[in-house]
Amino acid sequence: MNFKEWMLKRGLSASTAEKYAGAVTGPLTEWGIAAGVIQGPLVAMESPVAYAEASSKLTALPIFTERNSRGHNMYSSALARFAGYIEEGFTGEVGADIENILIDPCINPTERLELVKARIGQGTFRQKLLLHWECCAVTGYHELSMLVASHIKPWSASSNSERLDPFNGLLLVPNIDRAFDRGFITFDEAGRLLVSPLLSDAGALGITAGACVALRPEHQPFVAYHRANVFRSE
Repeated sequence: MNFKEWMLKRGLSASTAEKYAGAVTGPLTEWGIAAGVIQGPLVAMESPVAYAEASSKLTALPIFTERNSRGHNMYSSALARFAGYIEEGFTGEVGADIENILIDPCINPTERLELVKARIGQGTFRQKLLLHWECCAVTGYHELSMLVASHIKPWSASSNSERLDPFNGLLLVPNIDRAFDRGFITFDEAGRLLVSPLLSDAGALGITAGACVALRPEHQPFVAYHRANVFRSE
C-alpha cells in the first residue's frame, strides 16, 4: 500500500492525498537532498527514528519555513502524515505482507489482527518478546522504545503460527536488527554471535563477534533456519 492509498483509506480526500503525496515525493525530497539532510527520496525511508531525525532537520531549513508559511502549513502536514505511514509499517515489503494478510480468506479476524500487529512490530508478539528478553538480547540495552521485535526465521518463510511464536523472535537494537535481518550476523547453537565475512567494520556498528544471546531450546529450530538460509557465510 503506497502513501497515497494509505491516506485515502484513512478518510482524506483524493485532492488532499494527492497534494501530500506530491509534497513528499517532490519539494520535500528535493530540499532535503539539496541540503544534505537525506541521501535519497523520503518515500524510501522505513525507520521511524531515522525519519523523525530527517523531518526535524527539514523543518529547520529556511526554504521549508518560507514555503510552509506560504502554503498554510501544507508541508508540515504532509510530513506528519508520512510519519504515521512509516510508523504503521506500510513501507516496502511490510506493506505488501500486510496487504496479503488482509485479503487472505483463510485467516480468522482475531488472528488477522495479531498478524498485522506482529508485522508492524507491535501487539502480542512484541509484548511477549518484551516480557521474555526485557532488554536487547545482545547488548542488554534497556530503552524499550528503541528496541525492534525481530523475527529469527523471516516473516516471508514462516507459517502464521511461527510468525506469532515468541521463540521466533529476538529483541534487538536497530543496528543489530538490521544486520541480522540482512544476514550479516547470526548465532550458533550456544548463542554466540557470528559475523559474516561480507560485513566490513562490524565494530563501527557496535557488533562484536562472540557476544552471547541466552537461547532456549525452543529458539534453536528458528536460529538453525537463519544460519542455513539467511546468514551470508561467504
